[in-house]
Amino acid sequence: MSKKDKLLKAMKNNPKDVRFEDLKKLLISYGYEAHNSGGSHWVFRKEGCHDEVVPCKKPVKAYYVIRALKLLGEYDEEK
Repeated sequence: MSKKDKLLKAMKNNPKDVRFEDLKKLLISYGYEAHNSGGSHWVFRKEGCHDEVVPCKKPVKAYYVIRALKLLGEYDEEK
Protein backbone atom coordinates (compact mmCIF):
# COMPACT_ATOMS: atom_id res chain seq x y z
CA MET A 1 0.00 0.00 0.00
CA SER A 2 1.47 3.36 -1.04
CA LYS A 3 1.74 6.42 1.19
CA LYS A 4 -1.01 8.06 -0.86
CA ASP A 5 -3.34 5.11 -0.23
CA LYS A 6 -2.57 5.11 3.51
CA LEU A 7 -3.22 8.84 3.72
CA LEU A 8 -6.50 8.49 1.83
CA LYS A 9 -7.63 5.61 4.06
CA ALA A 10 -6.80 7.56 7.22
CA MET A 11 -8.81 10.57 5.98
CA LYS A 12 -11.79 8.40 5.11
CA ASN A 13 -11.73 6.72 8.53
CA ASN A 14 -11.33 9.90 10.56
CA PRO A 15 -12.01 13.16 8.67
CA LYS A 16 -11.98 15.12 11.96
CA ASP A 17 -8.27 14.65 12.66
CA VAL A 18 -6.49 15.70 9.45
CA ARG A 19 -3.52 18.03 9.22
CA PHE A 20 -3.61 20.71 6.52
CA GLU A 21 -0.26 19.53 5.17
CA ASP A 22 -1.68 16.01 4.63
CA LEU A 23 -4.76 17.30 2.80
CA LYS A 24 -2.55 19.53 0.66
CA LYS A 25 -0.26 16.60 -0.15
CA LEU A 26 -3.22 14.43 -1.16
CA LEU A 27 -4.78 17.06 -3.44
CA ILE A 28 -1.43 17.74 -5.11
CA SER A 29 -0.95 13.99 -5.71
CA TYR A 30 -4.27 14.03 -7.62
CA GLY A 31 -3.01 16.76 -9.93
CA TYR A 32 -4.24 19.89 -8.16
CA GLU A 33 -2.06 22.99 -7.92
CA ALA A 34 -1.89 24.82 -4.58
CA HIS A 35 -2.07 28.62 -4.59
CA ASN A 36 -1.81 31.03 -1.68
CA SER A 37 -1.70 34.80 -1.92
CA GLY A 38 -0.40 35.28 1.62
CA GLY A 39 -3.65 34.82 3.53
CA SER A 40 -4.95 31.94 5.60
CA HIS A 41 -6.85 30.26 2.75
CA TRP A 42 -5.36 28.05 0.04
CA VAL A 43 -6.95 27.50 -3.37
CA PHE A 44 -6.49 24.16 -5.09
CA ARG A 45 -6.98 24.26 -8.87
CA LYS A 46 -7.10 21.62 -11.57
CA GLU A 47 -8.07 22.16 -15.17
CA GLY A 48 -11.60 20.94 -15.85
CA CYS A 49 -12.52 20.75 -12.15
CA HIS A 50 -13.98 23.10 -9.59
CA ASP A 51 -11.61 25.08 -7.40
CA GLU A 52 -11.43 23.99 -3.77
CA VAL A 53 -10.75 26.62 -1.09
CA VAL A 54 -9.42 25.35 2.24
CA PRO A 55 -8.41 27.43 5.27
CA CYS A 56 -5.02 26.58 6.72
CA LYS A 57 -6.12 25.54 10.21
CA LYS A 58 -4.82 22.73 12.36
CA PRO A 59 -6.62 20.37 12.28
CA VAL A 60 -8.70 21.00 9.15
CA LYS A 61 -12.43 20.90 9.83
CA ALA A 62 -14.08 17.65 8.78
CA TYR A 63 -16.36 19.57 6.38
CA TYR A 64 -13.40 20.54 4.18
CA VAL A 65 -11.90 17.05 4.28
CA ILE A 66 -15.20 15.42 3.26
CA ARG A 67 -15.67 18.02 0.53
CA ALA A 68 -12.19 17.29 -0.83
CA LEU A 69 -12.80 13.53 -0.74
CA LYS A 70 -16.07 14.01 -2.65
CA LEU A 71 -14.22 16.14 -5.18
CA LEU A 72 -11.72 13.32 -5.69
CA GLY A 73 -14.52 10.75 -5.92
CA GLU A 74 -13.19 8.92 -2.86
CA TYR A 75 -15.95 9.55 -0.32
CA ASP A 76 -18.40 6.79 0.61
CA GLU A 77 -21.81 8.27 1.53
CA GLU A 78 -22.92 5.14 3.44
CA LYS A 79 -20.63 5.74 6.45
